[in-house]
Amino acid sequence: MQAPPITRRDLERRHAALADLRRYLDGQEHEFNERRHHVQAFAERYLSRLGPLYRELGALDAQLYRTTQDLIGMLRERGLLLAPQPHEAPRATLPQAREPSAGHQARFEGLPPPAPLPPVPIGADIAQWAPPTLKMLYRRAAMRIHPDRAGPEERLRAAREQQMMKLNAAYAAGERWRIEAMLLAAGEAPAQVTGGNAEALRNWLAHCEQLVQARLRIVNEARAALATQAMHKLWQSVSQAEARGLDPLRLKAAELGRQIDERRKELYIGQRLKPESSLTRAFLHRQGVIALAQGGVAAQASS
Repeated sequence: MQAPPITRRDLERRHAALADLRRYLDGQEHEFNERRHHVQAFAERYLSRLGPLYRELGALDAQLYRTTQDLIGMLRERGLLLAPQPHEAPRATLPQAREPSAGHQARFEGLPPPAPLPPVPIGADIAQWAPPTLKMLYRRAAMRIHPDRAGPEERLRAAREQQMMKLNAAYAAGERWRIEAMLLAAGEAPAQVTGGNAEALRNWLAHCEQLVQARLRIVNEARAALATQAMHKLWQSVSQAEARGLDPLRLKAAELGRQIDERRKELYIGQRLKPESSLTRAFLHRQGVIALAQGGVAAQASS
């Protein structure tokens, strides 16, 4: 069964659909790039404001942990018994400050370069490439062979009347090839009769559609991946709070500052404690690491 001819309307519709798809893709790419830029800028602001505080707090935690371990070592050397608090398991390390994760510090990757669309086939003017409809061919043929255009010569007029009868019969029977032959015989340009290589233009449109759809999938995957980033979620939360006139980063900086002051005080005390001091038990209990057995320090201090 012969495939239906490719019409100009089909090609125009496909061409318009491809243009719409490309505009939509451009919008999605622009939105992703804008959001990525905002998240990246926020991440830099976040790390610039809170990063030093997190690092300082982490360093104090590490010093406090070493000081506590040194104190426990001295107690053991002196033969003091150490045991966990009742109903409390000993902890291997002190609580550490939660520094920004690697996801916070990473630069968010942009989109890969797009695959270029193939060049338009030479002379791919839809008006020229798509073959005219049967009705258009009939009208062109009628204008060329109509008896009224024969002039005063009766012989030529009679011949045209015969051709017009054949044209009408071919049109009624839907015999496109006969009308095309009449037009070509009358001197019509072949491209105006059969059209250009409409199949090549349709294949080009189909290839472009596949490339644009593939690019759109990449953009959508990148958008989804960005939305799952912790920094993206934090940016959204902070942006919403700032839109209400709040300053979450300032509040977080103040909270970290208070923790830093507390760690400094604890470190100051821990570095000056003596193993025999009755304050040792309270200090170790506050750190949540390990506690002395009941009366261990007091008994040593009184001996």
